[in-house]
Amino acid sequence: MQTSGLAGPKVKRRGLIAGAAAIGMAKSASAQKRDPKELRFITAVGLTVLDPIWTASLVTTNHAFGVYDTLYGVAQDLSPRPQMVEGHTVSDDELTWQFKLRPGLWFHDGAPVLARDAVASIKRWWRRDAFGQLLADATETVDAPDDRTIRIKLKRKFPYLLIGLSRVGALPCFIMPERHALIDPYTQVKEMVGSGPYRFLADEFNPGSRASYVKFDRYVPRQEPAERTAGGKIAHFERVTWYTMPDPATAVASLQTGEMDWLEQVPSDLTELMGKTRGVTLQPKDPYNWYGIARFNHIQPPFNNIKLRRAVLAAVHQDDYMRAAFGDDLKTWRQCKAMMPCGVADVTELGQADMPALSEAAAKAAVAASGYNGERTVIMAPMDYPQLGAFGQVSADLLKRIGMNVDFQPMDWGTMIQRTTSREGVEKGGWSLYHTSGSMPSMLNPALNMYIRGQGGKGWTGWYEKPEIEAASQEWLSSSPSVSQRPLFDRMQRVLFADPPFLPLGQYGVYTARRSDISGILDGSASYPWNVRRG
Repeated sequence: MQTSGLAGPKVKRRGLIAGAAAIGMAKSASAQKRDPKELRFITAVGLTVLDPIWTASLVTTNHAFGVYDTLYGVAQDLSPRPQMVEGHTVSDDELTWQFKLRPGLWFHDGAPVLARDAVASIKRWWRRDAFGQLLADATETVDAPDDRTIRIKLKRKFPYLLIGLSRVGALPCFIMPERHALIDPYTQVKEMVGSGPYRFLADEFNPGSRASYVKFDRYVPRQEPAERTAGGKIAHFERVTWYTMPDPATAVASLQTGEMDWLEQVPSDLTELMGKTRGVTLQPKDPYNWYGIARFNHIQPPFNNIKLRRAVLAAVHQDDYMRAAFGDDLKTWRQCKAMMPCGVADVTELGQADMPALSEAAAKAAVAASGYNGERTVIMAPMDYPQLGAFGQVSADLLKRIGMNVDFQPMDWGTMIQRTTSREGVEKGGWSLYHTSGSMPSMLNPALNMYIRGQGGKGWTGWYEKPEIEAASQEWLSSSPSVSQRPLFDRMQRVLFADPPFLPLGQYGVYTARRSDISGILDGSASYPWNVRRG
């Protein structure tokens, strides 16, 4: 593994001693008596945006999977499985798909789920989602011949349609009441009415701090075993309450004392300590599932300059980012010099030449040669997401040392997500670079992977425009699933490294932690409330 040629960035990290002290200060007596039918869950970051089509934020997607349902779910092997539908039929020419809603589906407001609700939801989803836009372009009509039938008539064959309807990362196709699905997707839906296993309690919502849900008694789970977002979504708890605790040591302490039941993400420097805590169980969540990303703003200086983007890409030392966020435990992270996650079928690490991890002097010379003229560079990082906050600190340190005029702006996740939608210059509240991560299931292929798509103004924040990537995505859609995609993926990666849409920072996994009497937590990018039980 390559070691860094630059002096390591000075990133503030909590130590094990500090974490142990915080836990030792927590009350050691048994937790206060409370309802055993309530699940107390500590979120990684606070929930501020409720509409899962308006934002790709993981915390919003997490919230939405409990409140809404999807036509198709994803099984353990990431294959699509019927969820709200009994199944589908396809015409002989493969241009007409019909889906039949299963009986007994109800919205939380007491209205039945009808096919027209699903039709409107699909149309709202495909205006924002990268994969959905490809489906929209291939669709002649989508309608509801009757209350239980959804019909999609295609202009051309679209064999991967179920992959889009079942997607779990970024922007899943959640089914809303028609009146909500008709709201412009660039305007947030404020009222949460889904048909999922839990009902959102609007009067108890404190943005960024607390969210509450109660079991929806009219939800009828499927009969199959639960796997990721597929199968029987059985709500074993009468109530689920989300808490946000910005101080990780306090969150860990509350789990240790039994005040809380489930901690979504364990801080890397407290993992060893939690593994030794009596009454607490650590559970890995999809090793190397997450890909660290620093996203460029392609429509504003300075990163509208392709030469500058390439210079910064060449200066990145992934070890610096991963060690700042996760320490030296190589079981939790790895380098990955690719524009799609390592471990995905047919993906190879083609970035060795474009990511040589330059010395400071060489990187500074490359920045100067790019034509960079000292423009103010606003770097955003969410400090309530410890690993993403660490990524931001490393980027700020790196860019300063290679000659850039850096304005590092730490903030909370909710504020950053709102800021990323701004297309203004930095003098008007805009941004240059921000830090996030993508899950492997959301990056498995060119159509799903919004991080590499070149849709420009219609695409993901940062507004990367690359017609070659869009053409390659269409090529993948028309390819046979039985044919190796390596030649296509290699060709795409060469384009992406020549004109980088983001900085790949490395791959990592996270641990979730629970009280030992809690079981049934499923694998997945989000933290699903169904199947979880006490005892």
